[in-house]
Amino acid sequence: LRLLTESGGGSVQTGGSLRISCSASRYNFVSNCMGWFRQVPGKEREAVAGIYTGDGTTDYASSVKGRFTITQDVGKNTVYLDMADLRPDDSGVYTCMADTKKGEGSGPYCYRRIAGGFGYWGQGTQVTVSS
Repeated sequence: LRLLTESGGGSVQTGGSLRISCSASRYNFVSNCMGWFRQVPGKEREAVAGIYTGDGTTDYASSVKGRFTITQDVGKNTVYLDMADLRPDDSGVYTCMADTKKGEGSGPYCYRRIAGGFGYWGQGTQVTVSS
């Protein structure tokens, strides 16, 4: 049984919206960093958003600020990424990540942890934005 399972990817036209979800099983992500990164073949992995589950604070890549929102449902052990005003360069495989380290944190700290790739990864879900 996979630790992190993403769902909700798909295809959308420019300007559209999508929600992707990440559910954690056999793992309690209280007081933890979680987030999303994306990857396109031939390009470096890019951290998109991070959330500190202890207080819900968040941080984002500058390329998605104001368009993407990361939220959590602690009771469901699920993190969501709501993406609006999507652009073709938002296309890629979006992967959920949960930090292996628990304790104090913040949105900006968790974003840096996501950027560093420190933790458990899901299998990824494809998001395709067509022009």
